[in-house]
Amino acid sequence: MKFRRLKKGQKLELVRIVEYMVAGGAFFWSGYAMFAVCDQWLGLGLWWSKLIANITGVTVNFILERWWVFKGRGQRKDLTQVTGRYLALTGVNFVIDYYIVYGLTLFGISPYLGQFVSAGFFTVWNYLWYRFWVFAKVPGRQPRKKRA
Repeated sequence: MKFRRLKKGQKLELVRIVEYMVAGGAFFWSGYAMFAVCDQWLGLGLWWSKLIANITGVTVNFILERWWVFKGRGQRKDLTQVTGRYLALTGVNFVIDYYIVYGLTLFGISPYLGQFVSAGFFTVWNYLWYRFWVFAKVPGRQPRKKRA
């Protein structure tokens, strides 16, 4: 299927998915680097290293998702509502992520490799939650007009 043959809505969704993957990569690699610093250099252990890494990645990710990937949708909602939804999902995600990585360590898999496994799950999981709940378009609301 060629890009030119896609309908406008399909092209927009494909572009959004590519942007989402870039933002997700920024989330993953910033969190991964912070995990390595906290685990290897600071010796904080799995729980604290994952927590600090997650906060780092989530901060980078929220900025990119809100203002770049889902810009057309997110600007139609109050920042408070979007932030609340994002934080709620992030809390659930942290618990799931921790237990995926921890569970894999019980089978002798390094937490560094476990993060890649976890990221594979969250790539699909988060896109669906972001697209249809966190940054979802509010029916009937119009974006605010800029003042002259």
